[in-house]
Amino acid sequence: MTSFNEAIEIEGERALCDRSGALYFPDHDLLAVSDLHLEKGAAFARRRQLIPPYDTAATLARLAEIIALYEPKIVVSLGDSFHDGAGAALMPHIFRTQLSALIADRDWFWVAGNHDPDAPEGVAGESVREISIGSLVFRHEPSRGPTPGEIAGHLHPGARLVARGRSVRRRCFASDGRRMIMPAFGAYTGMLNVLDRAYAGLFDTDGLFACMLGRQRVYKVTGSVLRPG
Repeated sequence: MTSFNEAIEIEGERALCDRSGALYFPDHDLLAVSDLHLEKGAAFARRRQLIPPYDTAATLARLAEIIALYEPKIVVSLGDSFHDGAGAALMPHIFRTQLSALIADRDWFWVAGNHDPDAPEGVAGESVREISIGSLVFRHEPSRGPTPGEIAGHLHPGARLVARGRSVRRRCFASDGRRMIMPAFGAYTGMLNVLDRAYAGLFDTDGLFACMLGRQRVYKVTGSVLRPG
C-alpha cells in the first residue's frame, strides 16, 4: 500500500498523519490507531440488531496493511478497540489469529476506552489507562482544558469543506499543534464535525487545523475554512 501522508508536529514531536487514519511518530517508531471498534457487528447481532458482519475482517486487513508499511516497534490502540467488553473473548479464532500475528514481536498497548474499560480477554499486549512517551500522553478521551502533547480519540472527528458549490465531508485528524484528536479507524464508525460543541475548549481556535482523509492522500486545511454540519 502506498502511503500519502501529511507531516505535522504535535508539541514538538514529529508525526505523520496517514490516509488510513493511523498516526506514526518516526522518532519513537510508534504507530497509534484509535477506535477500532472490533466485533461491532457481532455486538449488534447479540442485541438482535443485524448488520453485515464484515467489520472486524475489514478493520484487521487495513491494520495489517499499515503495520506492514511502517513496521513499528510500538503500537498504541487508543481505546474502544473492541466495541464491548465481550468482544475480545468472543472474537472468532480466525480473527484472533490475525490479531496475534500483528501483536507479535512488538510492544502493543491497549488503552482503556469507554466501550472496553477492562483488559481484552485472551489477547496479548499490555492494558493501560494511559501511557506517556516522550512529550506525548496517549489516552482515550480528551481532557478538558489545555493538555500539551495529548493524543486522544473518542470523538471520531470529521471535517466539512464547501468549494465550488460542492460540500465534502471526511474523517480527519484534528489538532492545533499542541494536542491531537484522532479519527476512528474502525470500519463501522462514523464521525463528528470538529466544529461541534463537543470539541469546545479543546483547541486554540486560531491554530486549529484538520488533516482530512482523502481517497488518495491526506489534505491539511486550516480551521478558518471548515464548515459545520
